[in-house]
Formats: sequence, structure tokens, C-alpha cells
Amino acid sequence: MIETAMAWNHELTQLHGRIAPRFARSEPRERALRYLRGLLSEVKRKNGWQMAEALDEETPYGTQRLLNGSQWSADAVRDDLREYAVGHLGSDEGVLIIDETGFIKKGTESVGVKRQYSGTAGKVENCQIGVFLCQASEEGAAFLDRKLYLPKEWATDMERRRKAGVPEEVQFATKPKLAQQMLERAFNEGVPRRWVTGDSVYGGSRTLRLWLEGQKQPFVLAVPSNESLWAGPIWEEGQVQTAAEIADRLPSRTFQRLSAGRGSKGGRLYDWALTPLRRLQLTVEEQGWSHALLVRRSIEDPEEKAYYVVFAPREKASLETVVGVAGMRWRIEEGFEQAKDVCGLDEYEVRKYGAWYLHITLSLLAHAFLAVVAAREQKKGIEQAHRPSKSWRSSFR
Repeated sequence: MIETAMAWNHELTQLHGRIAPRFARSEPRERALRYLRGLLSEVKRKNGWQMAEALDEETPYGTQRLLNGSQWSADAVRDDLREYAVGHLGSDEGVLIIDETGFIKKGTESVGVKRQYSGTAGKVENCQIGVFLCQASEEGAAFLDRKLYLPKEWATDMERRRKAGVPEEVQFATKPKLAQQMLERAFNEGVPRRWVTGDSVYGGSRTLRLWLEGQKQPFVLAVPSNESLWAGPIWEEGQVQTAAEIADRLPSRTFQRLSAGRGSKGGRLYDWALTPLRRLQLTVEEQGWSHALLVRRSIEDPEEKAYYVVFAPREKASLETVVGVAGMRWRIEEGFEQAKDVCGLDEYEVRKYGAWYLHITLSLLAHAFLAVVAAREQKKGIEQAHRPSKSWRSSFR
């Protein structure tokens, strides 16, 4: 175990070597490595004082300087994170997942904070919202990008922007728009993937769906029950229906019981159905693509349903395939849980725009390191949990 811990410590040092050129001065460069070790340590809460104690430092001022006073680019390190994650876990059959998570905060000074709905809390809370891009494959899952959602009242309040250090070029953007920006960056950088998936916040954006179609990017995106869809030929009355109305008209024999992947309690079994949607004025090329509605129905309560719009080449759009893609969305939720529980994703004590990105990026880099280590151990045939053991984590001091 000691030898293994030493090997992983060496590997973390090598990962730090990837981002080392992003730091012009030695002090923040070395501090970044210590910060990564602190994020991966057994510290119960990754705040300034507890991190300092774990790193045998008398005060948290060094850590605070790294996030609030050092001159280094979170976006440059983000690029290193993407290269590292794709290099180890990327796959041409992989899935890019877009989703958001909330960060509960007190007061009104933290950038982007307001009372807003947080899926993390399941209710309206005083919080910040971050939109994230994750890749998932048979090798493992890791985050590639992140965006802080800036509500309209923040985007238009010049005084609050100034105090929080929001750059002039940052304007209000919806969550689907933030997702599109991250996806576009991933596409431009050649990130390998087969599919894109996400929840109804993103699938409910017709603009995002049309953009993905324009990119010829297959997707399985959740939509709300009241999403209007074209379900029949143009000469039929009532051809525009909601997702729920289309699903209610499907015969029971249409549904098949399939697993959407394994969860903590075993296979995620549901009843599924796939039914075509229509498009007007299709080009010859577009006629080779499937536009469909995927319906997920609870076994215990058949009235409980979820809905997804599917866009894919017809030969790739079997029910079994798109159900598997829809099930991949849970991988990002698992990623959020681990990044928060182990890597301190939500335990920062910063208020400014730039500092938020610095902490979040280093936390995601620490999480990617865990994902790569877990994938390697699984390849070796070693049975272990996705998170490291206490004895392993204790080596990061």
C-alpha cells in the first residue's frame, strides 16, 4: 500500500507538471500542487483553515493568495484538464453530458448568488449555479469544462459586477447557451464523442437542439412533458402535440423493459418506447437521420414518465442504443457527488468571479486524477471503489 501511495503521489506530481507552465512564478506553481494534494486528502472540509492544517501550514493565507491574488489562467489549466481527461478516458463511442449543480451560499456578495432553484437541493435556495460538461465512456467519466451562470440581475448591475470582478466581456447567457459554448469549444478541440445528452433544462431549448442538428451531432436530450413536438403528417389536424400527449397515445405493447445502466441499487429498469417525430422540408441528407421521442415509464408507477428527443443516424438509433445513452446522464450526477464529497468542489470560500473559476478548475483536475486512477486499477482487475481508500488519501499531505 505504501508503494502504491508513493506511485500515485508521483503520478499526481506528473499531472501537476502539465499545468506548471501556466504559472509564471514558483510560489503559486508549488502552491497549486499543495492545493491539489489538499483537495485529495482526508480533510473533512476543504476550506482555508482545514486545508492549511492538512498541509502543515500555520495560516490559510497562502491558499487564499493562490485563488485571489495569483496571476494564472483558469482557462489555460482547463485546457490542460481537457487534454488529460480525453487522453486517458476519451473514446469515439463516448458521450458528452451537460448538466448543472448548485452551490449553497449565504449573503449576497458571492458572484452570481441569488435565490434560485437548485436541483442539488431540490428547491429554491440562496445559491450559485454552475453549468458543467462531462465526458463518459467505458473507461470512466471526467469533467472537461465549467461555466458560472450569471443571473440577469447580476449581469446588468455594474456595481456588483465591479466588486465581484466580472470581466466586461461576460454578459448574461442562459444555461443552454452556456452549454452550447462549452460544447462548441469541445467540438473545435476535437474531443472524441458519439453522443450528447442532458436533462430537460437543455433539451427543452429548441435553439440548442437545432444547433446540434446543424453540427450533425447525435443527441438524446430530455424535454419537459409540455414540450411541443411534431408528431404526425402535415395534413392531420392536431399534429403538433406535447411530449406527454404523444406518450399517452402509445399502445402498451410499444414499451419494452430495459436497463438504463447500473446504479447503486442494481440495474435501472424502466419501460421504454421510441416513436418517430416528423420534420418538414427535410434535405436528402437529413432523411437518413432519425428524429424520435423516447419515453421512459416507471415500473412501479406507470403514470410517472420522462421524455427525450432523439436525433441520430437511423442505423444508430435503436431503442437499446438510445436507452443506454439516456442512462449515461447519471454519470455526471455521480461525478458531482464525488467531486463534492472528495475533491471539495463546493467547499470554496471565495466571492470573486476569477477565484471561483480557479478553485473549480483545480477541483475538477483533482477529480479527473481520481477517475484516471480508478480506470487504471479496474484495467488491472483490482476491485476498488471509485473513491480512494483512507489509507491512500492520507498520503496526500
